[in-house]
Amino acid sequence: MIDFNKPPFIGKELDYIKDAVGNSKICGDGKYTHLCTDWMKEQFHSKGLMLTTSCTHALEMAAYLADIQPGDEVIMPSYTFVSTADAFVLRGAKIVFVDICPKTMNLDENLIEDAITEKTKAIVPVHYAGVACEMDTILDIAKRHHLVVVEDAAQGVNAYYKGKALGTMGDFGCFSFHETKNYTMGEGGAILFQKEEYQERAEILREKGTNRSKFFRGQIDKYTWMDYGSSYLPSDMNAAYLYAQLENHELIDQKRMKIFDFYQEQLKPLAEQGLIEQPYIPDYAVHNAHMYYIKTKDLETRSRLIPYMREQGVQCVFHYVPLHSSPAGRQFGRFHGEDRYTTRESERLVRLPMHYGLSDADIQHVTSSLLSFYQQI
Repeated sequence: MIDFNKPPFIGKELDYIKDAVGNSKICGDGKYTHLCTDWMKEQFHSKGLMLTTSCTHALEMAAYLADIQPGDEVIMPSYTFVSTADAFVLRGAKIVFVDICPKTMNLDENLIEDAITEKTKAIVPVHYAGVACEMDTILDIAKRHHLVVVEDAAQGVNAYYKGKALGTMGDFGCFSFHETKNYTMGEGGAILFQKEEYQERAEILREKGTNRSKFFRGQIDKYTWMDYGSSYLPSDMNAAYLYAQLENHELIDQKRMKIFDFYQEQLKPLAEQGLIEQPYIPDYAVHNAHMYYIKTKDLETRSRLIPYMREQGVQCVFHYVPLHSSPAGRQFGRFHGEDRYTTRESERLVRLPMHYGLSDADIQHVTSSLLSFYQQI
């Protein structure tokens, strides 16, 4: 079976984990946590960046630092992972879902303003598949209405909008290093921000509500409980695994892009015949080959395609079920306007295997199996 995903493994990960253990500090903020943080700050030009235990926790930190209060409204797409909404629901917010752009599967920036009320506090654009949302428009709306922007860039690490790294344009950005992402630490994430005023509050929040970070830097002789907080620090062993991949990110990037381009070229005849739709990359975006998906004609076709591919030894999967259709989505949120595309497009989307471990023979088999399916219908 050709797996849909396997975590990347470059070769230095175990050496770095062993080194982390040898340094006798395998809890948070050790040697490799700092190496990862410094690397990403420089690579993505982010003034503030902290590793977290997950992108979920990065989003929770952003919701807290944005001072989301019970009754506030937060605008986001329904086509996203539950964590995007959960982080704000935990603060007592009401989620306002708006429709997506069918080409990119991203939040439709032209529908945001109509969804704004006196209770609106934040906009959460989700950069689906590492393809940027139209950030100029979103940031302009946020500025005019005095709203916070939290970028869910879980899939957007090392992807760009008009030369700017995803996650660095809003008030906050959130990365994921889950095992399904381009670079991984098993479970992990990062929160990014550009205003230095957030630094101390973020450190306290991340360190169980204490000023322990200052203590470790020698700025105070003892640390104490300062404010609300939780434990959002990943183990330094996880960071050691991640750093090996950040150091060699070009190998991963090139391999993923090669797979993406191969799929795009080999499946073009199906798109030209109108049998499938392929990913759309706007001119303003530089994507990171996080995902390759196709869209079938309808749900019925997808329901036949996925089992067929499994019979051919290829694991293909669909993606999110729109949040507004779920019990929690109905309880904690509402859909503003018409659901023209969110449900329809979600029911057509199929993700193909995409990971560093795929061989040339693997991706050839994936595309030939897809072609054979469409020859039969």
